[in-house]
Amino acid sequence: MSAPLFSFAGVTGGYGATTVVRAVDGEVAAGEACCVLGRNGVGKTTLMRLLTGHLPLQSGAVTFGGRPMDGLAPDERHGLGLIYCPQDRPVFDNLSVRENLTLMASADADRYAPLLAAFPILEDRMAQSAGTLSGGERKILSFVRGAAETGRLLLLDEPSEGVQQENVERMAAFLHEAKAAGRALLIVEQNLAFALEIADRVIVMDHGEVVLAGNAADMTEATLAAHMHV
Repeated sequence: MSAPLFSFAGVTGGYGATTVVRAVDGEVAAGEACCVLGRNGVGKTTLMRLLTGHLPLQSGAVTFGGRPMDGLAPDERHGLGLIYCPQDRPVFDNLSVRENLTLMASADADRYAPLLAAFPILEDRMAQSAGTLSGGERKILSFVRGAAETGRLLLLDEPSEGVQQENVERMAAFLHEAKAAGRALLIVEQNLAFALEIADRVIVMDHGEVVLAGNAADMTEATLAAHMHV
């Protein structure tokens, strides 16, 4: 595989004096997807917050494009091309769908055309408050906003959560296109079929630690499920 665009080693951290994530390593190259799997509450979202600068590291290192991320705030990391779509509060509820999209670029820009065609529910609800969308629809809005950005690295936390299967399949199609365009993807998921559809690398976490890691081609749903205890 290619040299990593994004890598992290020995990442440890949590909330205050409570350590949630312990010594987690991983990497993803341009044109690849790495999926982080695990049950609820094993530290996946905390890992994403540590990697994006929303939580400070207790120890470890994060590198993006050969540059250490130590001390860089989330907005500075975003400026370098790290795009993050969180699991919780993925959109601005008090803004309309259009306003959520136009925070980053014109909602009429060409970049949105294929995404809005694939997810017409958004185009039909441009004037609607994002907070009135269903949970799955808010996830689609967050996905569309993130996928339309041009950053080299896209971090998605549970993008398929609450999303209808046909829209999950559309997400997968766009993520394959993103990989083909040279973007690197780091995706937290519980949907094993979706993860194996798009992943080149897999990390399975339990109790804040890595219990399995390797090439997705060497993994099966049964193997992953056994390590996730589901």
